Amino acid sequence: MPTYVYETIPQSQGEETTRFEIRQSINDPALTRHPDSGVPVKRIVAGGAGILTGGSGKSSPMGPTMGGACERGGGCACRGEG
Repeated sequence: MPTYVYETIPQSQGEETTRFEIRQSINDPALTRHPDSGVPVKRIVAGGAGILTGGSGKSSPMGPTMGGACERGGGCACRGEG
């Protein structure tokens, strides 16, 4: 079972968020409330380490590029350079 990271959703200005991890089946729906406190939560998308391939079939440790801009030196949209 994968481990998912969740974060509490502040209910008032200045309230801090709290992150926690929970193991769930990939088929389980995302939590909407903290299992202990009942506070509203959202799932945090966290990337893992690995090599992804883009449409060109080239592998990249950063994953597929956006339109190939990084590969052609035109800046990288994913880093705000293009």
